Amino acid sequence: MNINKIIASIFGIGFLKGGGTYAAIVTCGFIYLLWQNPALQNPWYLFVITVVITLLGIYVSNKVEPDWGEDSSRVVIDEVAGMLITMLFIPVNIYFLLAGLVLFRFFDIIKPLGIRKMEDLGGGAGVMMDDVLAGVYSNVLLWVGHVLWLAFGK
Repeated sequence: MNINKIIASIFGIGFLKGGGTYAAIVTCGFIYLLWQNPALQNPWYLFVITVVITLLGIYVSNKVEPDWGEDSSRVVIDEVAGMLITMLFIPVNIYFLLAGLVLFRFFDIIKPLGIRKMEDLGGGAGVMMDDVLAGVYSNVLLWVGHVLWLAFGK
């Protein structure tokens, strides 16, 4: 297996049944570990990681498409990027992380509100951008939940 396939499948997670969900869960674990180091809790670290993963995802998705076909289920780096976007600039809180996972998987699986339309971009951009938008929607809802919690939760 070449390096592009290893990266696109996140070290083989994409070969599992339900690989997208597993990739999102592993990403939650990665985010949680980042949160454990106070020096890495700065949200800009996660932002930089997210940009790199998203751009890398576009690249490797384009590279594996000739062998694996268009938007192969083996490619799960898109779920990693989407989950990272879900948690961008969200307060460090395990409940937000779990809610983010549920919201992201909901938007990624159901693909409402123009998410499915992103797949029409084709190639690596189409593979990645539907998950990027699912992550954006999830992030917005987490922020709404956070604001409501601050306003009414105490």
